[in-house]
Amino acid sequence: MSKILSRNKVNKKYTWNAESVFKSSKQWEAALKALIKDLPNVKKFAGKLGQSPEMLLKGLKAVEGVSLKAYTVFMYAQFLYAVDTTNQEAAGMVGKAQGMMGQVGAAVSFLNPELLKIGEKKLDTWMKKNAKLAVYRQNFDDLFRQQAHVRSAEVEEILGMVGDPFSGAQNSTSMLVNADFKFDPAVDSKGKKIEITQGNFYSTLLEHPDRKVRESSFNNYHDKHIEFKNTLATNLSTSISANVFNMRARKFNSTLSASLFANNVPEAVFHNLINTFKKKLPVWHRYFEIKRKALKLRDFQYYDVWAPLAQKSTPISFEKAVDYISDSLTPLGNEYVSALRQGCLKDRWVDSTVNVGKMNGAFSYGSPETHPFIMMSYTNDIGSMSTLAHELGHSMHSYLSWKNQPFAYSGYSLFVAEVASNFNQAMMRGHLLKTVKDPNFLIGLIEEAVSGNFFRYFFQMPILARFELETHQRAERGEPLTADSMMNLMADLFSEGFGPKVKIDRPRVGMVWSTFSHLFADYYVYQYATGISGAHALSGRILRGEPNSAEDYLGFLTSGSSRYPLDVLNSAGVDLTKPKAVEETFAVMEGYIDRLEELVG
Repeated sequence: MSKILSRNKVNKKYTWNAESVFKSSKQWEAALKALIKDLPNVKKFAGKLGQSPEMLLKGLKAVEGVSLKAYTVFMYAQFLYAVDTTNQEAAGMVGKAQGMMGQVGAAVSFLNPELLKIGEKKLDTWMKKNAKLAVYRQNFDDLFRQQAHVRSAEVEEILGMVGDPFSGAQNSTSMLVNADFKFDPAVDSKGKKIEITQGNFYSTLLEHPDRKVRESSFNNYHDKHIEFKNTLATNLSTSISANVFNMRARKFNSTLSASLFANNVPEAVFHNLINTFKKKLPVWHRYFEIKRKALKLRDFQYYDVWAPLAQKSTPISFEKAVDYISDSLTPLGNEYVSALRQGCLKDRWVDSTVNVGKMNGAFSYGSPETHPFIMMSYTNDIGSMSTLAHELGHSMHSYLSWKNQPFAYSGYSLFVAEVASNFNQAMMRGHLLKTVKDPNFLIGLIEEAVSGNFFRYFFQMPILARFELETHQRAERGEPLTADSMMNLMADLFSEGFGPKVKIDRPRVGMVWSTFSHLFADYYVYQYATGISGAHALSGRILRGEPNSAEDYLGFLTSGSSRYPLDVLNSAGVDLTKPKAVEETFAVMEGYIDRLEELVG
């Protein structure tokens, strides 16, 4: 049985630079205690912000100061736990950090109600007289846009306090699937057992050339989730109930409108995506049939999506991947590429090692006080290289936002986050498809694009978005959400998506929702699909050599949240309120499929 290294045996070179944030857990603990101790110095501004522009500015700075420290403390604990969920000390730190965030949320909850009490007219006058206060104009404008949904100071304090207990369902699921689940091993066609972990399930086992490995991995992985289906369903249902509670507490008509309203995104963006996706499903059906024939299979199943078509895999070291990614991004200029290389090869932004207890998937995470760190499991292949490119898109977005924006606008919404990440992948493929001649490499690259990136973002995520909309609407109507009802809904949606020629294992495919922690973030998943659409619209401009396209894109990266997401994207050259970008991205995918069909004959 193949063995995975424990965390204490991995090469430090490929771990995140934790010591650049806190030297030790003791230093982290001291920072957390100091932060909590400092909260009264923020609360003292409650009821005083309207006294003068100077007092308001001091209050804003106090809130920002404690928020920045809180983000850093929270991030450190979460990242430490993510790279090793068997670390009980890290698990305890996450609990403490979540409690701290609840206290911080309650401590700063007076801010928005008091700003509303001051009034838009007076704030406008104050901003004209005080340039330092004028920096906050976008935030103030956005607050008054949301005025109807901001409650009294007392209610806002309560809403801030419930954030901690409301996160319990997600934490329970994370602990269950990442730390407690032990999967039966996969078995290859010769009877050899292979360990299944959250780290190697997608990145290695489902991409295995041996169909027995793929089948047994898929079955055993999902069977463990089915074993705990009622617990998992209850946790997700509880999270959905919390979303419905927040929707009603803030006086929205639906959870969808509540979620999209936060970023000033019209519901038409969501529905345009879903409608275009459903219209373009024949593109996916064609791909599945091409792959079935290329694999010489009688029937095609979910776990065959990732089966390799190349005669041999192309090994790519972490350092070589950084070279490929850097070369593909040269149109963005030396400053961008140099920062990316420095982060990967010297400053240890990336925790790339594979180890026991590491969370499934990959993410970029940090605060303006830290590096934009990346957690992933790099396995020396094209898929890992693409994941690295993706997460570096997030990290460079953060890096440039933090560098060019004040703290008030240093973040960015989830809506634009997936644009930057998918942009890097699109640029990488555009470069490599032109410069590499090896057919096996090209087949692997296209397969990673379609079976990996596009299948996840442009197939699974729109289906999950439909699942999310339906489950939320049922909860809003007071209908119960059970494990079986969720499984049947998921199986129906995937059956429609795959089409009549793909064989569906309804119980296991119906449990796919439980393998996506994204569903605990309200209406997050649809933004993967709009993100990949925006990414290909923007990268297409650069790859076609359109004037100012690179400059426009860099302007997008440096904007942070200084403008609404759709406005930032419009300035860069893409309008996601219309179906065009989604249709363009399906056209890109069709081009990949055409090229693949030629390569595999």
